[in-house]
Amino acid sequence: MKTVYTCFCTDVIHEGHLNIIGQALKYGKLIVGALSDRALIRYNKFPTVSQEERIALYKKLDGVSSVIIQDSIMYNDVISQFHPDYVVHGDNWKEGPEAAIRENVINLLKEYGGKLAEVPYTYNEKVKKIDAQLKEKLAMPEYRRKRLRQLVQMCPVVKVLEAHSGLTGLIAEKTVVEENGRLDQFDAMWVSSLCDSTAKGKPDIELVDMSSRLRTIDDIMEVTTKPIILDGDTGGLAEHFVYNVRTLERMGVSAVIIEDKTGLKKNSLFGTEVIQTQASIEEFSDKIAAGKRAQLTDDFMIIARIESLILDKGMEDALKRAFAFVEAGADGIMIHSRKKNPSEILEFCDKFREKDKNTPVVVVPTSFNAVTENELALHGVNIVIYANQLTRSAFPAMQQTAKEILIHHRAKEADDRLTSIKDIITLIDEL
Repeated sequence: MKTVYTCFCTDVIHEGHLNIIGQALKYGKLIVGALSDRALIRYNKFPTVSQEERIALYKKLDGVSSVIIQDSIMYNDVISQFHPDYVVHGDNWKEGPEAAIRENVINLLKEYGGKLAEVPYTYNEKVKKIDAQLKEKLAMPEYRRKRLRQLVQMCPVVKVLEAHSGLTGLIAEKTVVEENGRLDQFDAMWVSSLCDSTAKGKPDIELVDMSSRLRTIDDIMEVTTKPIILDGDTGGLAEHFVYNVRTLERMGVSAVIIEDKTGLKKNSLFGTEVIQTQASIEEFSDKIAAGKRAQLTDDFMIIARIESLILDKGMEDALKRAFAFVEAGADGIMIHSRKKNPSEILEFCDKFREKDKNTPVVVVPTSFNAVTENELALHGVNIVIYANQLTRSAFPAMQQTAKEILIHHRAKEADDRLTSIKDIITLIDEL
C-alpha cells in the first residue's frame, strides 16, 4: 500500500480537515504530522492546547494509521525519513508566504518521484466560525497573558515590534516574510509611552495618563492576539503601581517594564544631556516587590529596566542593580544603552549570565541597531524590542505626502507612491 502524508496545525478538527483525510485515504495509508509548538509559532498559529493534546486528537480520527511530530514548517526531515508516495494539502498555500512551503514540498518530492495532491480549501460559514472562535480564544486574557512566558521558553529570541494603534497592531500581528526557505514574524507587541504620546501629539514625560494608555491597549487587543508588553515608564508611585498591575493583568497584558528613575520622566536617549535622577536600589526594589505581591496570576511579568549605562553610572552599578531587582522579584531585566556600539550591552549580558542563567534579559537596539538578533542571543538575550520603528517610518512618509499635495495642489504625485486603501483594509478582518 502506498504511503500518504499530511500535516495538521489545528487545535480543532472541522469538516475541512475531514475532507483532506477522506481525499488522502484514496491514495493509501495515511500518516498525519502534528506541527510542533516551536514550528507553530513561526507559522502564525500559536497553539491553544498542548502538543500532546493535538497528537491525541489526530490519533482518534478514522483512517489515520499513525501520528508523528513535524518539528519544522518545512518538510525536509519528514520527507527524507518516510519518502511518502503522496503529500496531501489544501490548495490555500499557493499564494503568500506559505507558497515557500509548497515549493519546498514539490522540490523534495521530485527527487524520488513522489506526488503532491491538493484539495480545494473548504470555505463555508461553519468553518469560518470555527476559525474565528480559535482566533478569539487566543485573544482572551487568560491565553494572551501567559504567551510571553511560553515564547521565552520556546524561541531563541522573542521579537517584539512597537504598536500604538489598532492598525499598527495588525501590522505587528500579520506581517510574515519568507526568507531562505523559512517563515518569520514578530512574536509580541510593545506599547511604548514614547510612541503613544507622540501619536497623541504630547511630550514623552508621562503626560498621557494611564487611562489613556489603557485605551490604546484596548484598541490593539480588540484586533490582535499576540502578547503585549507595556512600557510602564517609572511605574509611578508604588501605591499606584500595584493597582495598575492588577488592571494590566486582568486585561491580559503579558508584562510591564518599569525603569529605575524618579522625578519628571525624560526619554532615556537624552542621557546626561538633561537632568535624570535614578531611584535608589532599595526604593525601586520595594516597588517591584509591591507589584509582585499585588498580582494574582503566575503569568504576568514585571521587568526591571536599568538606566545605569544611560546615565554613565557604570557597569558595576548596572549589575548590582540587576541582581538586587531579581532578588526583589523582577521577572526579567531590561538593560539599555544610547551608544551605537553594542559592546557595553554585550558585556553586561555576559557578566549577568555568569551568575544568573535563567532570568530573561531584554534589550532595545535603537541606537546599537547594527547588532543582529542571533548575536544578541549568543550573549544570553531573550527578548529584542524594536521600540519605535513604525512611528519613525510613518512620520517622514506622512510629512512628504503633505508637502507634495501643497506643492502640486493635487494628490496625484503623492498617490503614485502610496499604498492603496484596498491593500490596507485587507488587514482588517470582517465579522
